Amino acid sequence: MSPEVGDRRVRRSRRLLRDALVSLVLERGYADIKVEDITERADLGRATFYSHYTDKDDLLGQVVTDLQEELDRRLRPLLAADAQGFTGKPVLEMFRHADEERDAYRVVLRGEGDGRALRQLVEARTQAAAAVFSARAEHFGVTPRIDVEVLARAWVGEQISVLQWWLEADPRPLSPEAVTEMLLDLSLRGRYWANGFEGRPPVVGAEGGPERR
Repeated sequence: MSPEVGDRRVRRSRRLLRDALVSLVLERGYADIKVEDITERADLGRATFYSHYTDKDDLLGQVVTDLQEELDRRLRPLLAADAQGFTGKPVLEMFRHADEERDAYRVVLRGEGDGRALRQLVEARTQAAAAVFSARAEHFGVTPRIDVEVLARAWVGEQISVLQWWLEADPRPLSPEAVTEMLLDLSLRGRYWANGFEGRPPVVGAEGGPERR
């Protein structure tokens, strides 16, 4: 067997196992699924499963890794082409990717597997966002007014929450373009403007404390 044929078989087997896991989780929930259920749905032997994964947790983790790698591949040229950011293009691409991989994203964003996959996704996206924000600040010679870790987690948290709601809705309440435009407005104009207020927001300390100057 040539290496190319072997690689195709490996990719095919992994895709079948991944699709089997995702479909079973959506039908039954993660806790009730055994490796035997996955291999039966994929029409593959147990030996094939264990040649790729140690257990179903390992397979679920790989689902997240695959989603991340494909999303990063699609985002890379967009981020490189626009150093300053705030165009909405990466967010739109993320929503389009999630739409194409809807079932896999739904499994992850529901917190299946005791939330491990969701935490893996959030941490990976947070690290990626923090790296972009830090590089952007250095490139333009600016100092972020909010700690980059907090900034990245707030941004990713918004996206994950909206994405989970959007993927579960049937029918979809908004197009990917409409959701992206709203998130972009929120980034550029802030929550004060988004809530309908005009002018400059009041300046108060944490917990409604004294004004900060």
